[in-house]
Amino acid sequence: MQTLTRFSVSPLHCMTRQLAAVASGRAAPDLVLTGARMLSTYSSRMLKNRELWISGGRIAALRPAGSWRATGQTPGEVRDVTGGILAPGLVDPHLHIESSMMTACAYAEAALLNGTTTIFCDSHEIGNVADVAGIEWMLEDARHAPLNVFLTVPSTVPATSPQCETAGGDLTPNKIGAIFDRWPEAVALGEKMDFVPLCLGDERSHAIVAESLKRGCPVSGHIYGREFVAAYAASGVTDTHEAVTGEIADDLLEAGVWIFLRGGPPTTPWHSLPEAIKTITEMGADPKRVCVCTDDRDADDLFLFGQDWVVRQAIAAGLKPETAWSLGSLHGATRFGMDNEIGGFGGGRRADLVLLDDAMEVQDTWYGGVHVVSDRKITPVLDRQLSESRYHYPEAAYRTVILPKIGSLTPPLPDAACHANVISIGAPGDIALRHDVIALEEARNWDTLLAKHDLCFVTVLERHGRNGGVAHGLLRGFGLTEGAVASSVGHDAHNIIVAGRNEADMRLAVETIRDSRGGVVVVSGGEVKALVPLPIAGLLSDQRACVVARQAEKLKHAWSELGCTLPYMGFNLIPLSVIPDIRITDRGLITVPAMEQIPLFVV
Repeated sequence: MQTLTRFSVSPLHCMTRQLAAVASGRAAPDLVLTGARMLSTYSSRMLKNRELWISGGRIAALRPAGSWRATGQTPGEVRDVTGGILAPGLVDPHLHIESSMMTACAYAEAALLNGTTTIFCDSHEIGNVADVAGIEWMLEDARHAPLNVFLTVPSTVPATSPQCETAGGDLTPNKIGAIFDRWPEAVALGEKMDFVPLCLGDERSHAIVAESLKRGCPVSGHIYGREFVAAYAASGVTDTHEAVTGEIADDLLEAGVWIFLRGGPPTTPWHSLPEAIKTITEMGADPKRVCVCTDDRDADDLFLFGQDWVVRQAIAAGLKPETAWSLGSLHGATRFGMDNEIGGFGGGRRADLVLLDDAMEVQDTWYGGVHVVSDRKITPVLDRQLSESRYHYPEAAYRTVILPKIGSLTPPLPDAACHANVISIGAPGDIALRHDVIALEEARNWDTLLAKHDLCFVTVLERHGRNGGVAHGLLRGFGLTEGAVASSVGHDAHNIIVAGRNEADMRLAVETIRDSRGGVVVVSGGEVKALVPLPIAGLLSDQRACVVARQAEKLKHAWSELGCTLPYMGFNLIPLSVIPDIRITDRGLITVPAMEQIPLFVV
């Protein structure tokens, strides 16, 4: 059986004589793709009636169609792709594999269907659960995947501090340096989310950045607020995916920071591309230091809204197709210093490429010269790889949800009138949560108060076996009037978060997660309505992409049936104590950015 991984194609230094012989017509190519228009990412032009000569999984030459006949050589295969557009495989410069709820091997299926052949992932989710071991599990997984997977080493684990939350990992500067030194695919520092401490000179934050800089590796960013741009850039950060307006995107470009335009499903807060791209379309910036990226996708959305979809969103926003595709391929390769290997059709580059129709939709994908997607379906060779050659995570990865005891999941009913600090859901698509203080009347039961004030319970349980912490809160405007929802993907410490209207359904939801060793679940009337089991680190499924996508689709339907106004990926952000105004972690209610713990009830 042919095994497809990043290592299936020999390094260029081993192939230059062979490629030169093919390019000069002295040796036969393995594959000729002829008759297509050729999307040049180097010149942002559409070249007519061309062909590619491929040998050993690399590009030997780009020629006018039919040129192979004049060489007198007999290629291994000649494929006429007249009518289509050949383009380099897409390069996604920033994403989190864990958001897909799939392993790297499973992720590859959806990525290749969307024409994505290279990804740069920040695995801070599994790092928050299992420290360095979790990141190395993910890297081993990636080495088995039919996809080019590179790591931007997680930089902010934990996201805040032990005083604010309990995480399973603690990536110190020394640990981060060791990952760089041990794993060649660790090519950059992942998004530096604690941008305020970094800008204010926090010693640990700068020591982590230094581990990347002193090895000549770039530093990725995560920033809100134009007032922080200068100090952030001066601290060594040279990209960000969090530009949400044309104005801050413009500031960042002028500060020497690459912009990754993030496209997400339009109903989510991740779709910031339409506004940020205005730095090009309205403010006149050159796109040479701009990429597009996906950031977060669940399994279902990954099939529908991949990197190819983000490219088409850039076209819809006003870029010409050749430029938009370059933002999705060559520019990401250039940002990480890999444009001599991927992102274009120059001689010696990997033969990672796609065939597009006139709507710029992916029809076929070749990975290292191997045909892995044909007419929008995976080929038998890829199907076998995904079924038979996957990485198997160690047993320790399946033992990360530790709940020896589940105490009360709802707060005690106040015995007198009081005020409550509540978490209020904002407008649709807004990931900020509003801090409201409401007056609670004296009542005989919670049902009366919950209904009157549009409230439900929200509880976070520490699940790493550290301290068994439990924190209770009240969620306003979530739309839940019955049942419960729960997840072991409570960012970024990845403790369990559960919301509900009654103790029984909340308990069933948490017990289901415990018994599944992780997952996202919807419960109503004492029954589990939908479940995505996530037994690997409480974050990942061990199933194929199509299976996880169906489970995610069913979950989202059940989620909506309960009336939840916040999608489950947004629900997972409720414990993320780096976003205003208020969050809940296993330590309690935390105000942001003050990072102060406050009580639920105030007399």
